[in-house]
Amino acid sequence: MNKTLERTGAAPSNFGHQLVTPDSELAQQISKDPYNFEFLGLSGEVAERDLENALTGRITETLRELGPGFAFVGRQVHFDVDDFYLDLLFFHIDQSRYVVIELKTGKFQPEYAGKLNFYVALVDDVLRRDHHNETIGILICGSRNDRSVRYSLGHTTSPMAVAAYTYESLPSDVRKGLPDAEHLTAVLEWTEP
Repeated sequence: MNKTLERTGAAPSNFGHQLVTPDSELAQQISKDPYNFEFLGLSGEVAERDLENALTGRITETLRELGPGFAFVGRQVHFDVDDFYLDLLFFHIDQSRYVVIELKTGKFQPEYAGKLNFYVALVDDVLRRDHHNETIGILICGSRNDRSVRYSLGHTTSPMAVAAYTYESLPSDVRKGLPDAEHLTAVLEWTEP
């Protein structure tokens, strides 16, 4: 029901420019757009730390949404370089690569790509071993403008994708056409004998 196949590989990225084929195609396959976080039970805009806490608190469901092959490495992973902490770090077993996930609850801003580029470079330099494939970054934000994303990723040096997330299982235009809970309750109460 959550259309996983349609969402898989759909996030805009620079993988084709930063990774060699077929590595770029494999990296693209592990990105989704949008990510469906309905299992968190959240609604509306929440603080980034609350979203992160909810995702790690429901790590089994989070891993299921990310897709097969992901292993959780840590959250708020600390690097001694100017005291930085990256939001979420995963390792993709099948692709033998680290995946840095940066969470933003609002609309995509170009500076987010710079920060993610920095985190991917740090993980590549500090954690990646010679037998690992290049680290990739996925920025998951509340919404985005594809044109801004394209320009932001165009000259970054790290392989990255930008995806949105949703808490809803139905598209907004479909949800708008449905009656609200109060209306349904009133109709059901009215039709009882």
